[in-house]
Amino acid sequence: MSHLISVSPAPPADALETAPEEQHHLANQPQRPLRLLSYNIQVGITSTRFRHYVTRSWRHVLPHIGSFENLDQIAHLISAFDIVALQEVDAGSFRSFFVNQIEYLARRGSFPHWYFQTNRNLGKFAQHSNGLLSKFAPHKIIEHKLPGVIPGRGMMEVRYGSEDNPLVVLLVHLGLGKRARQRQLTYLGRLANKHRYAIVMGDFNCQAQSQEMAALLNMTDLREPAKELLTFPSWRPLRNIDHILVSASIQPCNIEVLPYAISDHLPIAMDITLPADIRL
Repeated sequence: MSHLISVSPAPPADALETAPEEQHHLANQPQRPLRLLSYNIQVGITSTRFRHYVTRSWRHVLPHIGSFENLDQIAHLISAFDIVALQEVDAGSFRSFFVNQIEYLARRGSFPHWYFQTNRNLGKFAQHSNGLLSKFAPHKIIEHKLPGVIPGRGMMEVRYGSEDNPLVVLLVHLGLGKRARQRQLTYLGRLANKHRYAIVMGDFNCQAQSQEMAALLNMTDLREPAKELLTFPSWRPLRNIDHILVSASIQPCNIEVLPYAISDHLPIAMDITLPADIRL
């Protein structure tokens, strides 16, 4: 099932009319690369050594003032990007000083558009969420609840450009179990197949060489331009479980993992060249 969020009122009809000569001018203007980034920020608690899973475990449930310094560093990093997918973000609870971390990062990183999906609502104790930060206004956002034995995994479907020919960005944080991931990736693949231009970003909790990832790529025209970019754990990356996938119709460039060990994941970044018929 999914839930539709109203982003902004539709413009008046006359605002949508463009003179043919202006349309031709816009269609022939070169577009700069669109800068994408996906980052599991681990609620800003800073696990940069294996022992921190034990010594800093209390930070998952109790507030610590150092989280704001970590968030400020993350905001500085992400400010250079156009669309940012965030995982393991708190939307405002006791452990985050009741601060919505997505909103905080949007304001500190100068993103005019921000949205969040809370997948596990534990009231004042925790608001487990995914987040989107964007320099461009989407025309529609749909929340999806992903299948799984244990509830609490979600996906955001974000549509940019025109209604009849959108650029669709899917933001995910998949389950820890293989069977759950297989069901979630099948759901994701069926949705991606409905659109010509699709981007999938997030923490997949599985590697590019896994069976479930292979099944997704076989059922769609999605591709992973760089399969050996290791993101986890941040202090000694051994696994590539954070991914940015794009449709075959989208041209990627400048793909890299950034050396920002603030979380137990490293952020992954990609620039893409938009097709000529997509205007954000």
